[in-house]
Amino acid sequence: MADVKITIRKNGPVLVEAKSFEVVDHEGRAFGLAGRTTVAFCRCGASGNKPFCDGSHNKAAFASECVAFELPAPQPKA
Repeated sequence: MADVKITIRKNGPVLVEAKSFEVVDHEGRAFGLAGRTTVAFCRCGASGNKPFCDGSHNKAAFASECVAFELPAPQPKA
C-alpha cells in the first residue's frame, strides 16, 4: 500500500489522500490544510477556490474520464 493515494475522479477533481502531506504554492508557501488527510484539486478550472475543488464542475458540465494505463519507462537524461 502506498503512503499517498491519488484518485482521478470521473468528471470531477483529483483526490489526494495521505496521513500527512503538504501543499505549497509556486513560491513554496504552504496552504493551511487544517489537519485534512484528504483534499480535492480542481481539474475543470471553474472552482472559485483554486487549486481546491468547490464542486463547480457540476455546474460547468465538466466531462473527463481517465482510465488507468502503464506509462513507458523514463528515458535516460542526456
